[in-house]
Amino acid sequence: MSVVRRFLLVVVALVAWEAIARSGTVSPIICPSLVAIGREVGRFVSRSELLMEAWYSLYRALAGFLLAAAVGVPFGAAIGRVRWLERIFDPFFSTTYPVPKIALYPIFVFAFGIGSLSKVALVFLECLYPIVVNSAAGVREVDRVLVWSALNMGASRAQVLRKIVVPSAAPAIFAGFRVAMPIALVIVIITEMIGSADGLGYLVMVSLADLRTDRMLAGVVAIAVIGMALDALLVRARSRAIFWEKYGAYFV
Repeated sequence: MSVVRRFLLVVVALVAWEAIARSGTVSPIICPSLVAIGREVGRFVSRSELLMEAWYSLYRALAGFLLAAAVGVPFGAAIGRVRWLERIFDPFFSTTYPVPKIALYPIFVFAFGIGSLSKVALVFLECLYPIVVNSAAGVREVDRVLVWSALNMGASRAQVLRKIVVPSAAPAIFAGFRVAMPIALVIVIITEMIGSADGLGYLVMVSLADLRTDRMLAGVVAIAVIGMALDALLVRARSRAIFWEKYGAYFV
């Protein structure tokens, strides 16, 4: 029953969609049936060239995200621990964070070309902000008493960083990862829709241009599945990395 309750809203939405599609009141171009969409999903899975489109998008999203994680976590930790770095970079990040980086995509295309490099670079820039901000916030929240106690007991700075600061900041760091991961996928799809000859975003735009809404929605389903899988992997990695933390949320 818990599984049924969890997916009840999705089932209701699908039933309503199919009812509207079969009623004849809406054009199948606007609202194709679930059978037509499912047929295109099956075609998508069975053809290797279509799976390659998904791979291009996944590769670009992961490459930009992993680069942002590799740079953003130590950089955010440094901002959270070093006062003069915070004074320099905190106003910069606060000012530029709300700016939609997708507006800079034409500059990235001129600099890196229309291929994967420009898309990975833009994903890196978009993901860098939430990772840096969350990492810095997590490091700032480390209990000073624990740090002082470790130093008084003879722990080195490296030991304090490895055994106290990083574990204490890990929940905030993973929170930044979960914010950045869907952003990576969204940016990849948008840039592929704007200018690309491959990827799921390109597939969606070509299908829409051909008035094949069922094929377009099959691409949307593929994007949703990839997003859910990536988020599930992050949740699994978090539970293994932060094994000491119990799930303490309160539900009414």
